[in-house]
Amino acid sequence: MNPRLAALNPYPFERLRALFEDVRPPSDREPINLGIGEPKQAPPDFVLETIHRERAGFARYPTTGGTRGLQEACARWAEARFHLPGGGLEPGRNVIPVNGTREALFGVAQAVVGAKERPVVAMPNPLYQIYEGAALFAGAEPVYVAAGSSSGLPDFAGLPASVLDRTELLYICSPGNPTGAVVGHDQYRELLRLADQHDFLIAADECYSEIYPDETDPPVGLLEVAAAEGRSDFRRCLAFHSLSKRSNLPGLRSGFVAGDAAVIEAFLKLRTYLGNATPPPLQEAAVAAWSDEAHVRENRAAYRERFARVLEILGPALDVEAPAGGFYLWPRVPGGGEQFAKELYAREGITVLPGAYLGREVEGQNPGTDHVRIALVDGLERCEDAAWRIRRVAEALQ
Repeated sequence: MNPRLAALNPYPFERLRALFEDVRPPSDREPINLGIGEPKQAPPDFVLETIHRERAGFARYPTTGGTRGLQEACARWAEARFHLPGGGLEPGRNVIPVNGTREALFGVAQAVVGAKERPVVAMPNPLYQIYEGAALFAGAEPVYVAAGSSSGLPDFAGLPASVLDRTELLYICSPGNPTGAVVGHDQYRELLRLADQHDFLIAADECYSEIYPDETDPPVGLLEVAAAEGRSDFRRCLAFHSLSKRSNLPGLRSGFVAGDAAVIEAFLKLRTYLGNATPPPLQEAAVAAWSDEAHVRENRAAYRERFARVLEILGPALDVEAPAGGFYLWPRVPGGGEQFAKELYAREGITVLPGAYLGREVEGQNPGTDHVRIALVDGLERCEDAAWRIRRVAEALQ
């Protein structure tokens, strides 16, 4: 067996199952799972109708790089959303479809890591665990950079030059999972400066970019800043996007990666050997989803309503704030995240994720220890119900 498999840490939900193993939730109330970031809203009808209409396409092998139509739909959407020059993303060269961001975020490390001695992959802490697994499986040293308590953003510039010189890949998530912090123009410009100075690739996980509170102020994107800086070739930049959160289509496993053409060419070569290709009817469904914004605006409105109501309920009992983007709450909880999650499940049948499972201990400190992640992915009434039950436990544990 590949010894690098043994280095991979248990996934957070495995740890959660172990935490709840000896716990029996109350039988007199409905369980509600707010532990996993899986949207519960119905997928758009027109997407499902497209799959049905195109179902004969399941009889054909798909191409790894995606159809020209899907490449163009992804490129057009990114250019419009991030104010890029028309034609700035060449379909098939600067942008290719992928089977969701998880596949691409993991795979890109396998494509780009290995040219430097003792390579480093830098990432936020807390983090989406795929970043860590990708680094370990590529034979790199994962370096965890704590999200600042005030900004919620990691300070990569604070890493020693000796570490940055060994860095080949840097993951950043905006809006952040789990903090909800959004990377701004200045932070992206600083990352570009560091990437040029130390010769590494920036992988911007922007899968939550379409969930934000203010319709007039969407989160900025890495490619948007790169273009504004005159980097028309998007050198050392990759942005990852998905339909899972934007369009409530986690089961479609459809997204795209866009940016540096040389990196995308190498990544596509790797994906060809792995056999990662999306069935033709699902590619047509993705074209339909990327081409429509009305359902996305409705989605954001539903999240705004949910956040407003839940925060009103939780505010008097927990140290919690509305995120700048995404659909997670990241409250500090009494007794620490593990104890709180276990008590909440035992007393109320509500599942949340202990923050420590998303963080890594560095110099004796895990930045997630005192937190839980709450995914407001269910309907409004169920989220309200869950919020009152969370509040009861929080007040009991104070």
